Amino acid sequence: MEQKRPAVLTIAGSDSSGGAGIQADLKSFAANGVYGASVITAITAQNTTGVFAIEPLSNEIIKAQLDAVFTDLNITGVKVGMVADKKIMHAIAEALTTYTPPFIVIDPVMVSTTGHTLLDEDQIDTLKTTLLPLATVITPNLQEAEVLSNQNITSLADMQNVANALANEIGTLVLLKGGHFPLEQAGKLISIDVLSTGETFLGDWIETNSTHGTGCSLSSAISAQLARGKSLTEAIKTGKDYVHQGIKQAHKIGAGSNPIHHFHPYWEV
Repeated sequence: MEQKRPAVLTIAGSDSSGGAGIQADLKSFAANGVYGASVITAITAQNTTGVFAIEPLSNEIIKAQLDAVFTDLNITGVKVGMVADKKIMHAIAEALTTYTPPFIVIDPVMVSTTGHTLLDEDQIDTLKTTLLPLATVITPNLQEAEVLSNQNITSLADMQNVANALANEIGTLVLLKGGHFPLEQAGKLISIDVLSTGETFLGDWIETNSTHGTGCSLSSAISAQLARGKSLTEAIKTGKDYVHQGIKQAHKIGAGSNPIHHFHPYWEV
């Protein structure tokens, strides 16, 4: 008798270096025990040192991918990453409204790890009004949360206030990631993520340049764990630990910001 395995769909851009985007999502899904399907929204030319070109795919092929996946596969959850075109945002929103997956995790990718701005102001406004309200939880980093809220974040109190404000404005849960903002606690540096419910998630701060695709990988790991029946709190804890270990065990791949080791549970460094 065939066993059922949760299937999660990622809707995102392709990273030619393999460390972020669709590639990181599918690796994270597999490492966290779910089947991964994909809808590619854009092709990027990038490596560990930067993003050099972005070419969105046509609305027609994106709609065709969405329909093909949703009408055949038993999709138990969706993760949305980089969407760099307003028409594409509307197309994705229409499909998500039509097919109503059990949960939607949106990583509002606006700035790459290497500092490249991926969305303009008009696109950001469309993202806020069209896609983000459909999410079960959104997972902005500090830079993205500042852009979404038009507020500066310089403290843990700021993180909590912005997470709450965004949750109230958009109407969804917000996990504000603090990986770029180390805090000192008991004489050591920690990273802290803040959920708009008031929960916080702590981890040891790692001094490293192996952070390419960490946001994509965390949101995908959370999605995989939700698909496996974990609560959001459990999924965040498990996903955060997965990425933490992936950073600690990362390989040297390129000259810039290296990707995490997605398959650390199975490969030796």
